[in-house]
Amino acid sequence: MAPSSRAGLRADQPRTSQAPQRSGHRGRIGLVASSPSTAPRLGTLTWTSAAERPELLAAPVAAALGGLAGPAWVAEIDADLADTAAFTEAYGVPPELSANCVVVAARRAGQTVLAACVVPATTRADVNGLVRRHLGARKASFAPQDVAVAESGMAYGGITPLGLPPSWPVLVDPAVAAAELVVVGSGTRGSKLAVPGAALAALPAAEVLEGLGRPLAEPPRPAPTATPAERAPDDRDVGWGERAEDVRGDDRRYLEDRPPHWGSD
Repeated sequence: MAPSSRAGLRADQPRTSQAPQRSGHRGRIGLVASSPSTAPRLGTLTWTSAAERPELLAAPVAAALGGLAGPAWVAEIDADLADTAAFTEAYGVPPELSANCVVVAARRAGQTVLAACVVPATTRADVNGLVRRHLGARKASFAPQDVAVAESGMAYGGITPLGLPPSWPVLVDPAVAAAELVVVGSGTRGSKLAVPGAALAALPAAEVLEGLGRPLAEPPRPAPTATPAERAPDDRDVGWGERAEDVRGDDRRYLEDRPPHWGSD
């Protein structure tokens, strides 16, 4: 008896993979799924295994690669284009496939605790609201640049959740944790990492926090143009008891010495 086959496909006919799909962003190539051993197609960048290019990573990041629960890919970029807006525009990576890692300083009773927040690039971390309450702090704000760099051992603009000090809480937005692959910093400004979101959520100090990323504020709307009010029938420049300059004679004055609304509808 011949082996069974699906309709339209012979048993001896090999299956072909689907053509790569492009994202909805014009000129931007979205994520094309890949196996753990195959480099992804993401933007216009060339991605290679991060383990094979440790020179592109900050030292703490390279040291932490072995403990990551998933593959990590690295791509070299221009250091001047490391900031999210410039990076996504220059390399065709949709912003929703990128995540920002911001360092937060939470203060309470004279003590300061540093933490990291990982949110989609299309959002902002709710630092002085949700993060402050979650960390039990009296006040929370972005850590000063020199403190973030010195304590993380990474370059400002390239700080990433991978390789941070073990005492730091790492708060992850659910959208990042659910991403098949997300682009984050590499610890330097000269490259980017692409890792599964689940691998970031599985970091030892990580915690997925609902509502961590808040939508970016909309640009202010222009003020409405004021329109002059229509004048009522009895709204005249000549007041009660006043006469226009060209009016002559007492008879005319007596006729005009009446309330303005007299004679109107």
